[in-house]
Amino acid sequence: MENSKNSMGLKIALGVALVLFLATGFYTINLYKSSNQVQKDLTEEKQLVMNDLNAMAKQYDVAISENDVANKNLLDARSRIQGLIDSLKISETNVRSLWRYKKKYQSLQKEMDVLLAQNDSLRVENSYLATSLDSTRVRLEERTMFTDSLLVQNNALAEVVENAAVLNTVGLKGFGVIERTSGKLIPTERAGRTDKIRVCFTVAKNGLVQAGDQELYVQVIDPKNNTLGLNEQVEFNGKTLSYSIISKFNYENASLNICEFVASKGKKNFEKGRYVVNVFNERDLVSSSEFTLK
Repeated sequence: MENSKNSMGLKIALGVALVLFLATGFYTINLYKSSNQVQKDLTEEKQLVMNDLNAMAKQYDVAISENDVANKNLLDARSRIQGLIDSLKISETNVRSLWRYKKKYQSLQKEMDVLLAQNDSLRVENSYLATSLDSTRVRLEERTMFTDSLLVQNNALAEVVENAAVLNTVGLKGFGVIERTSGKLIPTERAGRTDKIRVCFTVAKNGLVQAGDQELYVQVIDPKNNTLGLNEQVEFNGKTLSYSIISKFNYENASLNICEFVASKGKKNFEKGRYVVNVFNERDLVSSSEFTLK
């Protein structure tokens, strides 16, 4: 009888122990699952904070890019956000740490609202100033264009009056030539082989000049500043001009090509160096050119 009671007590004790063991295992499993879920939730929450910070950084980037001159306050705030993002990446994933970063984010959010509002206000003011300056610049440009137009017209009128009866020349060119007994001319740059200087130019058409006999004065100056050819002088209204040859021609209100020859003064050989050719209409210089004999 005594053995039976002992056996029964042992079974009961074993049963209770088994129940306690199963209960402990069940609690441990639930606790582990709960811990994993909490960690997962914290990780997701950390990522949300990271996303919010990145979005805030992009807002600052847009605001900074809209300014021609970088706003120092915006740049400083953007730098602080980047520092917080870098710190959050390596921080521990726990409630205390996450709460601290959320508080910093909220503080930066308030700061951003103020800074962006100020930036928008400045941008509007700058836009208004730019528009006003553009309008003023357009008016000034229009006035300048009008003034320039009047000036051009006045200058053109003055030029017409001044050149009403003056012939001009274009394409003035001087060069040395070798003159064959047959009359054939060969251009040369060699001073020792040059027989004459040939000067060619085109009398430009000028409808304000009457047709008829006209003349221009050709002046050829050698490297020693001597006037070649005739080296005679003529005076126009108190101004003396030394010339090499007088080019006489019949002008018929059309462009006319003319060539003249200038000989060396007193000797056959020409000097080496730079020669200057000028064409005058009375005392007015109408064209000038240079060439070199070697």
